[in-house]
Amino acid sequence: MDKYECTVCGYIFDEAEGDADCGIAAGTKFADLADDWICPMCGADKGSFKKVD
Repeated sequence: MDKYECTVCGYIFDEAEGDADCGIAAGTKFADLADDWICPMCGADKGSFKKVD
């Protein structure tokens, strides 16, 4: 599973962990997040994230 980092604030979305606080189940792919999903830390849009190598 992959991880994606917000380029604005550094928040990491880990597909393996999901985000229980936001109702996102573990195992949820980043691509499957809603198009209007925003960073829970700073409100940046999904386009502000980059895949972490």
